[in-house]
Formats: sequence, structure tokens, C-alpha cells
Amino acid sequence: MIDRLTRIVGYAPLFKEAFSSEPQPMTSRNIAKAVGAYERTLVTPSPFDAYLAGNKEALSPAARAGLATFINTGCVNCHNGVGVGGGMYQKFGVVEDYWKATGSDPIDRGRADVTKDPADLYVFRVASLRNVAMTPPYFHDGSVATLPDAVKVMARVQLGVTLSDNDTRAIRAFLEALTGELPANFATAPVLPTGAVVPAK
Repeated sequence: MIDRLTRIVGYAPLFKEAFSSEPQPMTSRNIAKAVGAYERTLVTPSPFDAYLAGNKEALSPAARAGLATFINTGCVNCHNGVGVGGGMYQKFGVVEDYWKATGSDPIDRGRADVTKDPADLYVFRVASLRNVAMTPPYFHDGSVATLPDAVKVMARVQLGVTLSDNDTRAIRAFLEALTGELPANFATAPVLPTGAVVPAK
């Protein structure tokens, strides 16, 4: 990864500026810091953040009920932290094969295709649920079109729980409260470094 980024000449001056006190600014640690800094810009302030800050009225009664259902069902075991997820890897399909619920075709083997470790079979990064109501279709392959269906699939294949329509609506109300106010330039594609790529040695 470092070699590939180093060969894109536009990145070198950016890393030198961001990590000016380091003799070799492009390291795996600094690349991770840069990616993390970018990802933190995706955490837009939402009604849930206002609720956590003490404004109990920031969440509707339906969203508060959904938060309780989200916690009591066990979703919070993986979808937690600042991103309400995004901080770990987990097997997709703990209770049953995920593709039976999603209709996924082809079936993605997850991290095992990269690591070649059988323990990583069907293991994926747990998605952040920030702004999740705005990001259909769902899952790593876009196999599920709607948020209520995605909620039901997750409860079923991860926790062995069949959610009622009422519980599904409640969780959806909570997830919609994770939608933050988007910055004005949200839809503007970032300008990535361009220029010559130094040939590999």
C-alpha cells in the first residue's frame, strides 16, 4: 500500500504537509490517521447526538422506542461507538447463511478472499449506521433494497431473532434519527492527487 501511494507523486507533498515533523511522512500509521481523519468528517451531527448530549426531546417517542429495541435485541453489540458501527469485523451470517436471507448471487466469501484464513470466511467490516437511511441498497453487495428489510435480515441472520413489524418500524425510526445535517459540499466529489505514477521498481 505504501509503495502504491508513494508512486502517485501528488500524495507526497500532501503527506509532507500533514506530517511535517516526521522524516518519512508516508507510513502505514500516518495513512491510517489520514483515512481516519477523513472518515470522521462523515459523522454528521444528528438528532441522536443531541439526545446523547442531554436533549431528551431530540428523539421522537418512536425513535426512543427504537433505540430501546435496538439495544435489547442485541444490535448494539456490534453497532456501537461514535460511528454506531464501523469499528470491527464480524461474520455475516452467525445464525444462518446470509445469502439465504439476502438472495446474494454470487456469494461473497468476505475477508477470507484476501487473508486466505478460513477463520475469515464470510467476515466483513461492521458497517457504520450513520446516515444509513440515506444509503440504500444495503450490505456489502447491495442485495437488500430497503432499510426495514435490512433490519429484519440482520436480526434474523446475526441474532436469530424474527422482528415483528412494530419492532422493525421502531428500529427504523431510531436509525432515521442517525441522519445528520449534510454539509453544503456533501455531493462534491473530492479532488484526489493526480499526476504521473512512478513505475514500480
